[in-house]
Amino acid sequence: MAADDDEYSDYNDARQRRVKIVAWVTIVALILVGGGATVFALLFG
Repeated sequence: MAADDDEYSDYNDARQRRVKIVAWVTIVALILVGGGATVFALLFG
């Protein structure tokens, strides 16, 4: 059973890392797209 736990923990770590990367990329993309549009609107509005 301990071997299964080790395998799952490795899988879990990789999954958590992937979820964090996807979350950060999404946040940055939203800021760049939405925030960029807001900045342009404020500058040129």
